[in-house]
Amino acid sequence: MPLRHPWRIFGSAVVLALLAWLVWSVYTNPNIDHAAIAEYQFAPAIFRGLRVTVELALLSAAMGVILGTLLAVMRLSPSLVLRLSSGFYSWLFRGTPLLVQILLWGNLALLFQHIGPFETNAVLTPFVASVVALGLNEAAYMSEVVRAGIISVDQGQHSAATALGMPRMLAMRRIILPQALRMIVPPAGNQFLSLLKATSLVSVIAGGDLLTQAENISSANLHTIELMLVATFWYLVLTTITSVGQFFLERRLGRAGTGIQANP
Repeated sequence: MPLRHPWRIFGSAVVLALLAWLVWSVYTNPNIDHAAIAEYQFAPAIFRGLRVTVELALLSAAMGVILGTLLAVMRLSPSLVLRLSSGFYSWLFRGTPLLVQILLWGNLALLFQHIGPFETNAVLTPFVASVVALGLNEAAYMSEVVRAGIISVDQGQHSAATALGMPRMLAMRRIILPQALRMIVPPAGNQFLSLLKATSLVSVIAGGDLLTQAENISSANLHTIELMLVATFWYLVLTTITSVGQFFLERRLGRAGTGIQANP
């Protein structure tokens, strides 16, 4: 006889009722103009902001992965200078709010009017400043993710690579990092989801992202809540697509790892 779980059923019913009440209360709220939501859901300006959001996330993630991997290798280096430099970088960028970093990069011209022969504002456009701020911040977190993945690899793999006469960097590239990838991908995927949502912060420097476009439209027609709901919908679409891709990638890596273990 299967066990009965009345409290589980009761809890599920309460949660479903609360969700239904929330959806219904939002849908029937007289203060929400549903026609405005339908009008701007697929507006060209919203799509431009959506494209910029995706570009910001991809460029910043690429920058974060490359620089973060370098910082992780430095953190594990026998050199005290490299270890301290990497640790200081992580401490600085993880210890200060991302919004503050974005504002600093967006207003760098107040400190330095020129970068070499060029004017700072001409080089660090809002988009470039957004990518730099997000990418440098992402690198600090990715360095810890990559370092944890490298540490998870059995020490015998390091010893075997050394016994084969491989230089440290060659062993890291061919032996250690491929095995660490299975441990790196899940937290890296979660970090990318956080980065995708964090792109909304660049609206403070008019980065041209999805939230910036929604705010620009709402400032003209005063439909603030409606445009925020439009932006929320598209953020949910992006994070859902990313989550599905992460799920299949993790499952593929899991099968590959099982196959490797099955073949001595």
